[in-house]
Amino acid sequence: MVLRHARTARRSALVALGALVLAGLAYAAAADASPAEGPAPGAAQTLGADRPSPHLLSALQRDLKLNEEQASERLVNEAEAGTRAGRLRNSLGERYAGAWLRGTTAEDLTVATTDAQDVAAIEAEGATAQVVERPLAALRAAKEKLDAAAGRVSTADTPVWYVDVVKNQVVVQAVDQAAGAAFVEAAAVAGEDVGIRLAPERPRLLQDITGGDAYYINDSARCSVGFSVAQGSQGGFVTAGHCGRAGATTTGYDRTAQGTFQASEFPGRDMAWVAARSQWTPTPDVKAADGQEVQVSGSAQALVGASVCRSGSTTGWHCGVIEQHDASVRYPEGTVNGLTRTTVCAEPGDSGGPYVAGAQAQGVTSGGSGNCTSGGTTFFQPVNPVLSQYGLTLVTASAQAAPGEQETGAQAWTAGRVYEAGATVTRDGVTYQCLQAHQAQGAWAPAGTPALWQRV
Repeated sequence: MVLRHARTARRSALVALGALVLAGLAYAAAADASPAEGPAPGAAQTLGADRPSPHLLSALQRDLKLNEEQASERLVNEAEAGTRAGRLRNSLGERYAGAWLRGTTAEDLTVATTDAQDVAAIEAEGATAQVVERPLAALRAAKEKLDAAAGRVSTADTPVWYVDVVKNQVVVQAVDQAAGAAFVEAAAVAGEDVGIRLAPERPRLLQDITGGDAYYINDSARCSVGFSVAQGSQGGFVTAGHCGRAGATTTGYDRTAQGTFQASEFPGRDMAWVAARSQWTPTPDVKAADGQEVQVSGSAQALVGASVCRSGSTTGWHCGVIEQHDASVRYPEGTVNGLTRTTVCAEPGDSGGPYVAGAQAQGVTSGGSGNCTSGGTTFFQPVNPVLSQYGLTLVTASAQAAPGEQETGAQAWTAGRVYEAGATVTRDGVTYQCLQAHQAQGAWAPAGTPALWQRV
């Protein structure tokens, strides 16, 4: 299991990690920004992609074989691409079939649609258009059938399945063709173009060795702190659900009393949160290389193809790219749904630690296969569902000042709420549609964040 070390009592196991920045070319002023206020910030500015940690840049250069200029450019491109993809997702509606990034600096954004008449609109946003057969909604529906079948049949030999937007199909990873075909048949999705990928790897949980900032469960097993969070005035941190059950006690990296697991889910999902004692102070920091830290400024979800970095006690700070969202993984202990599949390497002991893209928190390490010598595949539990499930607020470096008088109503924009792409809100009498999944920060009101919200 992975643990994030608080190097002092004040920088404790309540450390926030992660960041993902989706960005590209600087966005011009938002349509709803008033001239008196000046141009609204672009996506790179909003998400912190224009001011990355030098430690994150160093790891990107090492793991993605980039120079410093390319690493910086990639983060900005990823941030801006996320906003452009969000706008296209909203305008395409049911025809939208996914988006992904390619290129050394993530300079090529591709957006898929089921209607060739959308090509011009996609290209007008600076993206490459790809016309495909199945919309994203249909792919997700097919995967849900696989999820349901996994509750009825054994998936020991089909340990991973996911939506692959690049291939426009659902993929089942199996140890042999017969196992994959049997799972597809049991889910009744044979006619929905579900691909079978043969691979010998069987993901396992990465646990029992310290990683990031370590913490200990019931004075026995070790895991890593993911991100610092708060529930009202109570501070704490999120981590992997397989690290401990509700009621389990934790001690910090220095073996002093730290906190108690308030809630935990595993299998099904791999999420948990720990309420910490008052001497442990939540911070927006995540442990990087050489004892340094990076700071989290939000939780905007990165696109497929975006870079992502992980902190872990066994293997340290490593980076890779996001391959798929919404993957289901069958561990020996049970199936976990809704994970994100990455090319970041990890080893036993890295579990529970944070993933960040740029300055945006992405999730906490769940499990995987391979290692950091020969390479591997690692899955993380996305952080936004954890925040939403347990009513937690991510601790960030962004200003958390109250955004003025709070509006009421089911659709009123609310700081601290997790919004999915496509959700609509009202703010100051104006309606906005969400471009990228994220938890709303106090400093991120819709009118001033065209990277995240589109006026409709």
